Amino acid sequence: MTPSQPANDLVTTLDAGDVALGMLDNTYSPTLVEFYGELGVDFVWLDFEHGGPDPWDASRVEGLLRAGERTGVELLVRLPDTDPTLVRKALDLGARNVFLPRVETAEEVRDAVRSARFRYEGGPGDRGLASPRASRWGLADDYVATEDRETLVGVTIETEASVENLDEILAVPELGFVFIGPFDLSVALGHPGEVDHPRVQEAVETVRSKAVDADVPIAGLGFGMDDVNEKASNGYQMLNLGSTTAALEGTVTGWLDAYEQNDA
Repeated sequence: MTPSQPANDLVTTLDAGDVALGMLDNTYSPTLVEFYGELGVDFVWLDFEHGGPDPWDASRVEGLLRAGERTGVELLVRLPDTDPTLVRKALDLGARNVFLPRVETAEEVRDAVRSARFRYEGGPGDRGLASPRASRWGLADDYVATEDRETLVGVTIETEASVENLDEILAVPELGFVFIGPFDLSVALGHPGEVDHPRVQEAVETVRSKAVDADVPIAGLGFGMDDVNEKASNGYQMLNLGSTTAALEGTVTGWLDAYEQNDA
């Protein structure tokens, strides 16, 4: 029997106007990716920009993808570069949700999105047609149409130029989402780490409001559940709840503190 391609749950969630909640696994462990799926998060964020395996290392990336597939959790892969070749490579390995760091112009965004499509803007796309893992090595039914429908390509808005060029970036056809990066925005605006600085908050709000007006889904970071709930009510549709190491830090520190109090 010819295998069929599954639906992309993130695409389904965004199209329905719902909110997806996820975790950053900054240990890059297939075991933890699988476990997060068992816990019921909607996505696991793999940040190949700031850590993890080389995204060209197919066997390492495939191991993480298989872990997600095992428990039905979507993987959200941030690539270290906007190179369209890298986008195509990640998709052929089986990733379906990728986003780009430090974009600055609509042209580079359009090139990346086109590289993820077999058909684009009524004409040919730039994705290569082969028999990679994404197509079940050539066995998948209706591979071209399904991949074009179920592949999500987003961008991180985290530089001054990307904010200045935001209207043109948001107008790129089939842009999947914008991820607002407040930490790198704080660096770009001259206030490193001060994500609550008025200039940083003004830039974040500019991105949020313009994305809402352009009907482009917004992704971002949650700083505690009150913040997550507020952002979800203000148009964010993909929110990262925290990271593996932060969750471990909070839990283990709590245990140690409780022991010290009892010992006293």
